[in-house]
Amino acid sequence: MPTKIRLQRFGKKGQPFYHVVVADSRAPRDGKFIEKLGVYNPKTNPATIDLNLDRAMYWLGTGAQPTETTRAILSYKGALYKHHLQGGVAKGALTQEQADAKFAAFTEGKNLKVLQKSQSVVAAKADDVKNRLSEEAKKREAIAKTIAEKRAATNVAAAEATATEGGEAAAEEAPAENA
Repeated sequence: MPTKIRLQRFGKKGQPFYHVVVADSRAPRDGKFIEKLGVYNPKTNPATIDLNLDRAMYWLGTGAQPTETTRAILSYKGALYKHHLQGGVAKGALTQEQADAKFAAFTEGKNLKVLQKSQSVVAAKADDVKNRLSEEAKKREAIAKTIAEKRAATNVAAAEATATEGGEAAAEEAPAENA
């Protein structure tokens, strides 16, 4: 039975969420599968991948072929590299301790990169929020200044109107007193 390591889609339209599964290559995409190896959520930044590395290694060892996307996921998590190192141990090119040390160094470097990426995403979001708030404050200040200018012009016009009405009323009263 030819087996494939592939993705099984879940989630609603526009919100994909995948299970990484081992399935018969003849089974439908979202159909029957042999074993679930993990989950993959591409909507987060960086993408969330939870993978059972030991079971993925087992299936790679038995000849299961990953699809392009799952190959990238397995490579990202180090399953393909660990499989490669185990091949070197089987051939006698290196010892198990050397292979474990190389894999640990790879995992540490990868985790550091993921941590830096997530910190840069958080920092970018914080900067974006700060920039938007400062722009909004500038807009509010401009609007407040415009409103203050309009009120000042209205107050000046009202004062002039009151002054001219007061002058006209005094001028009308003055001729009435002379007569």
